[in-house]
Amino acid sequence: MSTESQESDDLEERVNNFLRRNFPQIQMHGGTAAIQNIDREEGVVDLQLGGACSGCGISPMTIQAIKSRMTKEIPEVNTVHAGTGMGEDTSGMSPSFPGEESADDDGEDDEGPQAPF
Repeated sequence: MSTESQESDDLEERVNNFLRRNFPQIQMHGGTAAIQNIDREEGVVDLQLGGACSGCGISPMTIQAIKSRMTKEIPEVNTVHAGTGMGEDTSGMSPSFPGEESADDDGEDDEGPQAPF
């Protein structure tokens, strides 16, 4: 096995361990988190949250927390892209609640809600 693929496997293992250690609630609540791609050269990790995460109102906060914490805890990771498979990137979404009207997008750059953990 080449050094590059060993390093890539090591990074993939560390990302998976990070998710299991920091976000056990994903699996505990019937969700899944899968690595779609790792670009080691650019430091980009693409994740897909599925299962119960798809359509969950708190998944945008979970995604925001993953993005924030993973880049701090794993030095090789500069950027995390994550989605729930609902056909959109949830990086700027905020949760919706029954009966709540959504505000029109005013063009401001919103980083999304802050995670409670």
